Amino acid sequence: MGMGTGTWRIADLACEFGVTARTIRFYEDKGLLAPRREGGQRVYEARDRVRLALVLRGRRLGFSLDEIAAIVDMYDAEPGEAGQLEYLLGQIDIRRADLEQRRDDLDQTLAELDAVATRCRDHLARLRAGS
Repeated sequence: MGMGTGTWRIADLACEFGVTARTIRFYEDKGLLAPRREGGQRVYEARDRVRLALVLRGRRLGFSLDEIAAIVDMYDAEPGEAGQLEYLLGQIDIRRADLEQRRDDLDQTLAELDAVATRCRDHLARLRAGS
């Protein structure tokens, strides 16, 4: 932790998450993070830290910034009226289905890569045996 209990400086978060301060400022400019200011310094709280983790995970999973914003906003959403909750649950179902499809696609791609690697190793072994 950087500045005090439950707060971080931009350099602290950059180091912890392995990104640049510029990346964090970019996400701030996009409205994904909202640190408070103390003088000229950004002060990130636990909420910002969680949001940054979600943003970075979303990027690793290939989501667009708009998709990430929707997911992060869902995480932040306070329980509301029945209609809002039904909408949120519907959005969660959509995101969940998308992630499950991505997982299936990844599993299939990994299996295909394993098959190609096995064929390459077998062929290489035959080539070396024939030399």
